Amino acid sequence: MDIKDIFDKKIIDKEVELYGWVKNHRSQVNYGFIDINDGTTFNNLQIVYSDELDNFNDIKNIKVASSIYVKGIIKKSPSSGQDIELLANKIDVIGDVDNDYPLQTKGRPTREFLRDIAHLRVRTNLFRAVFKIRSVAAFAIHEYFNKNNYLYVHTPIITNADCEGDSQMFKITTMDLANIPKIDGLVDYKKDLFSTTSFITGSGQLHGETFVGAFKKIYTFGPTFRTEKSNTKVHANEFWMIEPEIAFCSLDNLMDIEEEMLKYVVKYVLDNACDELKFLDKFVSTGLIDKLTKLINSKFTRITHKECIDILKKADIEFEFIPDYKSDIQKEHEKYITEYFNGPVFITNWPKDIKAWYMKENNDGLTVQAVDLEVPGSGELMGGSVREEDYVTLLKRAKSFNVDTDKIKWYLDLRRFGTSASAGFGMGFERLIIYLTGIENIRDVIPYPRTPGNLNY
Repeated sequence: MDIKDIFDKKIIDKEVELYGWVKNHRSQVNYGFIDINDGTTFNNLQIVYSDELDNFNDIKNIKVASSIYVKGIIKKSPSSGQDIELLANKIDVIGDVDNDYPLQTKGRPTREFLRDIAHLRVRTNLFRAVFKIRSVAAFAIHEYFNKNNYLYVHTPIITNADCEGDSQMFKITTMDLANIPKIDGLVDYKKDLFSTTSFITGSGQLHGETFVGAFKKIYTFGPTFRTEKSNTKVHANEFWMIEPEIAFCSLDNLMDIEEEMLKYVVKYVLDNACDELKFLDKFVSTGLIDKLTKLINSKFTRITHKECIDILKKADIEFEFIPDYKSDIQKEHEKYITEYFNGPVFITNWPKDIKAWYMKENNDGLTVQAVDLEVPGSGELMGGSVREEDYVTLLKRAKSFNVDTDKIKWYLDLRRFGTSASAGFGMGFERLIIYLTGIENIRDVIPYPRTPGNLNY
């Protein structure tokens, strides 16, 4: 039986059999207490044993993290701190633990230390909470899109074209790196497996758009990869992305969808990861639950990039980076804007030269129909746009960005064969988990982080 079922079904005065891991062990002369957890719930179940058991002396020496089998009766607990406990009539060790186990109960290990033992850190309360919330949030995302008639598309990991540009993409090859075939001093990619340059994708957007012409509303949710050599708290070289795409969709419609989806996911996590959020609120980020509750009850502000810069320039503080009408905004600007409006803010109509080549230009010829969502405490969470649907305009814009149009001929075809005004956005899943948990570093919200100089597993 799962421990979660015992709590949820309020089982009492019934014999059960359990398997799990020892989280704490307090042995006395004639009896002892073992806190056990099987991973199905955040809460531990207290096991009470006595010297009436044949292997009492062996049980007294059971170490933390050992896996055990327990058989006994669920009873109401006379002690404070738990409603029920299990009176054991049998306890057997399944897997013992060496004495140099690095996660002893005394002291609280730092997150930096735990990153060095990523294969074990999930056993701590902190990472059990984080990765349960990650699982719950992923389910909520799929549920939201499924309920709203979206098709889930598995876009390719290997590609020869990408909307992020070749410079940010990992190159792959099957050629012998010590003996690379060349012609006139250049690599002869005809000798490679795919007979062309090959990359690991940085986004599923372009391939996802091909499905919009048949299904109207689609989304991708999978791993993406960037070569950016950055060691900030919010960057990683491997991460997960959610990328919906909607045909016949305006920028205002897109913002409606972004707001609705985010509120749905946050509420689902609040409802289905209560114990984990309470733990994080107490030990990691005080006020976390209030922050998330406030978001689902708030109306997101909508301003243009120009209006954003106007506000920043009038601010009575001195920014490290001077706000500029032709440039992106910085972390300090994001923080100020969300505090200024006391909530999430959509920033629209960005300068066209700092945004991607596939975004639709506004009539002013200076900006594109793009939007970024800024949320309190985390900054940019989503980025999206209306896609340029006119073939000639899109081709011209791609060439101005030095995009190899031969490699995206299939994408350009979408504008010649039944084009529609589509729009979509991308949300980094780890950025969302940072927001949901209050954990500040992306290395602590992904099971095995891939960052510059870090490939230990």
